[in-house]
Amino acid sequence: MNEKKKRSFSDKVLHGIEVAGNALPHPAALFGLFGLVTILFSYIGFLLDWQGVNPANGETVRVINLLSKEGLHRIILGMVDNYTGFAPLGIVMVAMLGLGVAESSGLVKAGINELLLKAPKKWITFMIVLTGILSNIASDLGYILIIPLAGVIFHTLGRNPLAGMSAAFAGVSGGFSANLLIGTIDPLLAGLSTEAARIIDPNYYVMPTANYYFMAVSTILIAIVGTWVTHKWIEPRLGSYKGSVEPEKIEKLSKGEIRGLKGALVTLIIWILLFAIGLIPQNGLLRGADNSILHSPLLKGFIAILFLMASSMGIVYGYLSGSFKKHDDIFKGMATSFKSMVAFLVLVFFAAQFVAWFKWSNLGLLIAIKGATLLHSINLGLIPLVILFIIFSGFINLFMGSASAKWAIMGPVFIPIFMLLGYSPELSQAIFRIGDSITNIISPMMSFFALIIVYYQKYDEKAGIGTIISTMLPYTIAFFISWALLLIAWILLKLPLGPEASILYPA
Repeated sequence: MNEKKKRSFSDKVLHGIEVAGNALPHPAALFGLFGLVTILFSYIGFLLDWQGVNPANGETVRVINLLSKEGLHRIILGMVDNYTGFAPLGIVMVAMLGLGVAESSGLVKAGINELLLKAPKKWITFMIVLTGILSNIASDLGYILIIPLAGVIFHTLGRNPLAGMSAAFAGVSGGFSANLLIGTIDPLLAGLSTEAARIIDPNYYVMPTANYYFMAVSTILIAIVGTWVTHKWIEPRLGSYKGSVEPEKIEKLSKGEIRGLKGALVTLIIWILLFAIGLIPQNGLLRGADNSILHSPLLKGFIAILFLMASSMGIVYGYLSGSFKKHDDIFKGMATSFKSMVAFLVLVFFAAQFVAWFKWSNLGLLIAIKGATLLHSINLGLIPLVILFIIFSGFINLFMGSASAKWAIMGPVFIPIFMLLGYSPELSQAIFRIGDSITNIISPMMSFFALIIVYYQKYDEKAGIGTIISTMLPYTIAFFISWALLLIAWILLKLPLGPEASILYPA
């Protein structure tokens, strides 16, 4: 980090968080310790009979003792499956095979060169944050492609690559709920909201577009706020990059590289045409099982699509530009991409065990249930309740990674509360989505947190959990304040949250 002679109070706090966080053991060891603590607390919780009633189904939830015979058997027998079944692992490995071809061929470098030669420099940060937000429509593309690419772009421009990755991470994860398009999370949450609303009104239906208007406006807000935080807080605090990684040079492309880029562009257009042929017809081959575009394998399995697109474009570029001479070069590119993943593969093993054990123990579930009950018991006005609900959702997000799992617990509690107060289920869902997004970027429970650590360590070997949390905390605070104010204004103006989705109940 860039040391300053005089630090502001906020910078001292962030520096303290970073130092304290990085003073902790190696991230892999830390996840291992988290796992051991989980096992210990599962035993204590079992002895003290910690329990609660799940409002989603009325069943009593108790702590599962992982030190019991059954618990120990599950730990031993599940260790391999925990690792190989950890969601980010397969996603990252498959994506890196395709991206490895694109990178080793020179396609990524040439594309960045062309972008930086033509794109207005003052808009780069905004474009990165906005692209990060929009990438959520394509599954986990943002984590795999946008974040590391942002680091390369910033580094090439002479700016700190950690700041670029932080801006992208803020968009991809901190702005997770926002988008200009309807994503896969929308119908999932809407279905849970419908079930919760029918506790009060058996005929109520929450549409997948329930929060569309609000989230579309939120997309622009988060992109602007994320850009402002990057320029005013993150870059001044990080200072100039002093590491050993050399930046890519911005050079005019050779004739071979231009020929390769044109070929890659034609390949991309062909892919787009194939997707259109598979999606546009009513019974297209790429439509989902329900014949919808939203549930198509194109969106749900975008990492496989990314592999096919990146590898094919890389191959075409490589042969046309001359960087690939024989087919062995393709597979060498794939192998080279995996060399940088060794640290991630080690870290994920321990992270996967911790996440699995924490879920098995029911500790996270009980924290959510007890917290929801407490918030329910506090008699507040609407605006204070909205703010507390955002904070509570963000807090629970630190312990439970799945948005649908959290909403399955909290929806049946808070949707009826808001309906009895005269406010719609769509409003409850919007409040939850804000809180569920803003703390993603500071939560070690977030599935891709381990991968972000590895990204940071490419440029700073000493980077750890403290580095990430202290860097991303200003985004969390800024997103919370600005997003909450937007929602409060929306409520006061009684604007519709989406098509046929009023603030009030009944509308």
